[in-house]
Amino acid sequence: MIAIFLSGAVSLLASLLSTRFLIRFFKNLGKGQPILTKDENNAVVAEHSHKHGTPTMGGIAIVLSAIVGYIVTHIRRGVVFSDQAMIMLLAVVVMALLGLADDIAKVRKGRNRGVFWKVKGYITLAISMGLALLLALTTNVSRTLSFTRHDNPGWQLHLVIWVLWTGFIIFATTNAVNVTDGLDGLAGGSAVLGFAAFTIIAYWAFRNPQIYAFKAGVREGVVNPLDLAVVGAAFAGACIGFLWWNAAPARIFMGDVGALGIGAALSMLAITTDTHLLLVLICGLNVMEIGSVAIQMGYFRASGRKKRLFRMSPIHHHFELSGWPETTVIIRFWIISGLCVAAALALFIADFVHVQR
Repeated sequence: MIAIFLSGAVSLLASLLSTRFLIRFFKNLGKGQPILTKDENNAVVAEHSHKHGTPTMGGIAIVLSAIVGYIVTHIRRGVVFSDQAMIMLLAVVVMALLGLADDIAKVRKGRNRGVFWKVKGYITLAISMGLALLLALTTNVSRTLSFTRHDNPGWQLHLVIWVLWTGFIIFATTNAVNVTDGLDGLAGGSAVLGFAAFTIIAYWAFRNPQIYAFKAGVREGVVNPLDLAVVGAAFAGACIGFLWWNAAPARIFMGDVGALGIGAALSMLAITTDTHLLLVLICGLNVMEIGSVAIQMGYFRASGRKKRLFRMSPIHHHFELSGWPETTVIIRFWIISGLCVAAALALFIADFVHVQR
């Protein structure tokens, strides 16, 4: 437990200080986040022009601080580096670098979408599948379809099916977090709750190996759950430190570098803790956000590109255009995220109580 608190505390402090440094650094460069006035369908967006030029790429601090907190924690005895955690951090760094490249293009060109936006989805999908394959071939990750544990429902998946399924999880989660990152502190605040949930789940698995760990050498269960809990705490702390500066009115945005990195971490934690399907609830707000985009696009195309179901998607902009102040939308969406995470933990604990009987 001390290792988990240490990881979170070090990451929080590192994020708090490094984000402040990034604000000064990017302000001195004189360039910041470009703001759209119309979306891809020529619809007027919520009024955010006052944010034009705000420093971006603050996600660099989140990713680096989480890694620092994770590494420093391993100075303590009893905490060992696990192969799954290493691949998880690799996934975060790779996705973050992809986001960083697009962020740099946005700032240099003064274009909100950057230069990769038409192909970024394909690149992200390819990377996601590659990471899932790497995880399957180099670690003892369970290859069952899971809800709250490896044997619930416990359907054994063929390697190809498992890679396609988990690759889709990584791809969908990174994009969902990226879509959520549209208001000050919205993505960061919901991410804190998600990482806290995975920290609890991983630590619970560590304390109850008879249910969640390997059995008689069979490849099933959570591998080195304490290390996974340390990862979760590190990212939770890093996001909290960043929120100090990102809360409305934001002094810096996380950018794609932060959104894609956070999405990769959340999805990989779900895969390695055997909570694939529970991720839908833990990231309930992100599912709602990206779902609103999919519904809007489908409805708009079905109507011959004439009608929209929402005033604008993602759905947080719909409520802004309906008259809600930005801070009201953020706080209410945080509440929705908290309720989803609470429901997910309730289902996880209820399953544990059921198994213990």
